[in-house]
Amino acid sequence: MENENYSFCPGCRSRINCVRSPQCTRCGLPFQSTEDEDHLCEECILSKPFFSTARALGKYEGTLLEAIHLFKYKGKITIGKTLGKLMAQAEYNSLNIRDYTLIIPIPLHRKKLAERGFNQSLILAREIAVRFSIPLDFTTLKRNVYTKSQTSLKKNERKSNVKGAFEVKTPGKIKGEKILLIDDVFTTGSTARECSRMLIRHKADEVAVLTLARAVR
Repeated sequence: MENENYSFCPGCRSRINCVRSPQCTRCGLPFQSTEDEDHLCEECILSKPFFSTARALGKYEGTLLEAIHLFKYKGKITIGKTLGKLMAQAEYNSLNIRDYTLIIPIPLHRKKLAERGFNQSLILAREIAVRFSIPLDFTTLKRNVYTKSQTSLKKNERKSNVKGAFEVKTPGKIKGEKILLIDDVFTTGSTARECSRMLIRHKADEVAVLTLARAVR
């Protein structure tokens, strides 16, 4: 892993396709038509998620996709820190980071953590927690099942793949908290939905999801 400084030039930053309205009021899915108003998407109507809101900095394409791959798969940690700072600096429709009392990154299974050497979601979450002086908890939510990579699975397979994969080790730490759950990419939302379900089940007051990128269907 490298320790060199890294920053986006203005040109690269301008090529990040930020997620804007119109989008789903709950999961943040961007809609194709720019003439639509924000409204619930079909999936959120049919299967209401346990999280209150999910938002992302940009679409999972182009410059942002390339940066995430360098960070996540090539171990470019300083790129991840820069991306985390960008997440913290951005403004999001119907999500104010200051409203939350606890930040939790999506956890990796210990085997995956050993393989990769770092949790990309924790690196992003730490930058946000520092900027807003919000407590960061990366020990309470645990991934206790080693699952297949979500990237290789179809939508329904993703849901079953993460079902029961997470547990809350110390429920007292999250009771009554307004939690901001952090991850790198929101694709189908299966992981965010399952983590949110577990946190709400253990008496979190609210769970919102903030990701670096959003895959566009």
